[in-house]
Order: sequence, then structure tokens, then C-alpha cells
Amino acid sequence: MSLRSPRFPLLQWFCITAIVFAGGRADGATPKPNVLFLCVDDMKDWVNCLGGYEGQVHTPNIDRLGERGVLFTNAHCASPKCAPSRAAILTGMRPSTTGLYDNGHWWLPNLPNVVTIPQHFRNHGYRVAGAGKIFHHTAGNHPPNQWDDFRRLTFQEDPWFRGVKLNYPWSKHTPYPAGFPFSGVKKLGHENDWGPLPIEDHQYDDAVTTDFTVDFLRQRTGDSDAPFFLACGLFRPHLPWYVPQKYFDKYTLDEIVLPPVMDGDLDDLPAAGLKLAKDRRGDFDTIRKADTWKHAVRAYLASITCADDRLGHVLDALDKSPDADNTIVVLWSDHGWHLGEKQHWHKSTLWEESTRVPFIVCAPGYRPGTCSRPVSLLDLYPTLNELAGLDSIDSHDGKSLVPLLRNPNVDWNRPAVIEYRRGNAAVRSDRYRFIRYHDGGEELYDHETDPHEWKNLAASPEHAAVRKELAGWIAKDWAPSAPTKGAFRFDYKAFTWTNKKSGKVTRGKD
Repeated sequence: MSLRSPRFPLLQWFCITAIVFAGGRADGATPKPNVLFLCVDDMKDWVNCLGGYEGQVHTPNIDRLGERGVLFTNAHCASPKCAPSRAAILTGMRPSTTGLYDNGHWWLPNLPNVVTIPQHFRNHGYRVAGAGKIFHHTAGNHPPNQWDDFRRLTFQEDPWFRGVKLNYPWSKHTPYPAGFPFSGVKKLGHENDWGPLPIEDHQYDDAVTTDFTVDFLRQRTGDSDAPFFLACGLFRPHLPWYVPQKYFDKYTLDEIVLPPVMDGDLDDLPAAGLKLAKDRRGDFDTIRKADTWKHAVRAYLASITCADDRLGHVLDALDKSPDADNTIVVLWSDHGWHLGEKQHWHKSTLWEESTRVPFIVCAPGYRPGTCSRPVSLLDLYPTLNELAGLDSIDSHDGKSLVPLLRNPNVDWNRPAVIEYRRGNAAVRSDRYRFIRYHDGGEELYDHETDPHEWKNLAASPEHAAVRKELAGWIAKDWAPSAPTKGAFRFDYKAFTWTNKKSGKVTRGKD
């Protein structure tokens, strides 16, 4: 029986972890805790333990991790798009600090002196390995100098979407296969497809990522090994929703609950909010016209359950390893996703659907619990530093969550701040969400009475004080947008970037 199993007596587990952190090794040295860094892509709060989906969703492994650690029920991304969100998490700095506002930036040539999470652990004697999507998945975002070992995501399962050589130089692009689109819905946007592929389960890209992670854990031998930082980044439920049939079979169309949508919901939005809601709406319109809204929601749920199942294999491998009782486990999603809420289909908004995410921290010596305080994924880096006893970094914009791990109900006077593109931000407190756009447009929602964010209270005199307080958390000075990919020549073989204007070369290899 694993020491981390819920069946293992809780008092006995705390005694063991206390011994571990008190210096239980025969040589008298205090062992450093390992870190298992689990992340998923585009997973909103539709996991069972968060209750975001009004129907039934099958996420037993995320649920069991939530029972072992502290489940943050009011956690939010740093930015509701893949590259800026992940860059913020892994550098500890928000987009308004770095200028990394969208997917079109490479982080390393713009921030050559930054110390990322994997590099920080590597600098402190950890063996650092990873697989899949940790930073953004396109080429250039996982430099070899960040890792001792890394398994690149090469998109073997859907090469027909990987024709841009700048982003996918290691993928073998192919024409659309027979049967495409597998959803049966034509004229949808890039990657917007779903269904099982005619391949074996182990051939899916996330299975390859999971196998790498499981093999790493199985090869561990015990105290003689260096401490590890192991990152496992699953691509699902990111589009396209390609997962084996068995996951679709867990959901029948009759059981699918569509997201609640209110007529006139957009009538009280400012112009900038209307623009974000309209982006990618063509996909939503096409799906509804084809009468496949429930089919698409089913595919998203199937992708969540597939990701959950693969996470379960990793957790099982940890439980069976000699490192089970001395490993910090964190799980996060880079942002959420809209499935029709506010007439939007995709991410890239500042509403709850795009920003609320699963976030769990399970650390030896800390009691399981549930925390409803508003927290940001920017807080992850300083939290890991404190848990592992690493040096803190003054440039970080987040704050360690260790006080909340000790007591999930402790006073917490910080809201979560979410930024999307330059000048646009949301502030999420225990009760309210405030949004201010670059042009001055504002929104305010009271989650106590309006959990779907249907009534904009920004113009309400009764809420002026709330609006003013939350606005005070938004950055006053926003960094200029960092140079985009077009400003550099990237050599993917040498892993170098050359600035086209200055000639400066940034190297991504040691």
C-alpha cells in the first residue's frame, strides 16, 4: 500500500513526513523534497472536485490529488492564453512586467537573464527533466539549457495541423487524412476538430509524454539519487479534441449539459469586451448551425477525462516509487475555456470561464484541505521556492502560498490579477470580478449573486468603492510589447536566436 494512499492512516503519514523533513537520512543530511510538476492545457473548472460543470464529469485522479493536498477553488491564470500564461508562471513575472503578452513571442531572447523554475531548481542541484507542453508548445520555447533531459512534443498524432515550419520544424507535415474532419463539421478554425483517431492509445502524443514521466519515476532507486524536478505537460484538453474512443464512451449525448447562456448577456458590455467575445465566434456559429454543440462539449469532456486518466498513471508511478513520501506534487492548467458562455468559443477573455483553473498543491508535512481564497498561478514559483528551501527571487510578482497551505482559512488580502494583452486586466477577489480594458471600458460582477457574470455593475453607484479598491491592484505601468518572432532569426538545430537589427545572438544550449 502506498504511503500516500487515502487508506494509509493519516497520523502515521504525518509522523513519517515529519521524520523526513527533520533529517531522517542515515547520514544526517536533510533530504531535499522532489517536485512533480503536472500541467494540463485549456482545462477550465470542469473537474469534479471544482464543480464547474453542471453535469457529471469523470476526473477521479484529479479528485484524489485534491483530497491529498490543498485544492484552491478560486485559482486563476496569469493570462488567458497559452504562451503568456506559461511564461508568467515559469518566470514568476506577469505580462505587464515582461512585455510577453501573446503567443507570438519567444521568451528567452527577450529575457535572456531570467531564471525560470526549471533552471532555478537545476542551479540548486536538482536533476531537472520534463516532457510535453510546459512552456508554450511551439519551437524555441523549451531551450535545452533549461533541462537535464527533455522529451519534445512533436505532434505525431495530428501532423496535418503542423505545417508552419517556424513553429513545428520537428514535425512531419502531411495533408489532411481520409475522414477529416473527424467531427463531421466542415469549415471550422485551425485545430478545431474532434474525435478518435485510427491509432493505438500509446501512439497519442500525451501517452508518449506520460510514458516518459512514468519511466523516469520507475528508474529512481532511493536516497542515493539526486533530488528531482520532473515536469509533465499534457496537451489535452487543448484543441483538437483527439482522444481514444473509450473516453467518448463515458459520455452520452443525452447526458451532456450545455453551458447556460442568457439572451442579452452582452448588452451591457463595453466595446473591448464585445470584441473579445466576438473573436472566434465563427466557430461557435458553425458548430450550432451543424447542430453539434453537444457533440463538441462531449469531446471536451472526453479530453478532460483522457488527461485525467494519464495523470493517474503518473500518480500511480509516484506512489510505487521510493520518492512517494518526499515529493511535492503540483497540478495546474494554464487557463480556462469558453464553450458558448458569453457567445464565445475559445479562451482569450477576462471572464471567469477563461481564467478559473484547477490548481492543487500537495506537499509532505501539510494537511489536505480546501482553500477558497483568490490566488494566482504567479504564486506557484515563490511557493515552490519556500517549500523546497530555495533562494527567493526579488523580481517575482507573486507571493508564496505556504501560509494558505498551513491554514487555508487564514486572512488573505490579495486578489488574483489576470492580464490579457497590453492594458487589459481582471481582478478577482473572494466575491467580485473587476475588469478594466485598455480603452477605459469596465465590468464588475458580484459572484455571490451572479456566478455567471451576466449583470455588469461597473456603473452602479452602490459598488463604486468596490470598483475603486479592485482597480488599485491593476498595474500602473505596462511594459512595451516585447519583440515578436519576426524580430529574430531562429536556428532550431543550434537553438540560437539572432536579433535581426542588433545582431545579438542568444543561445539556448549550455
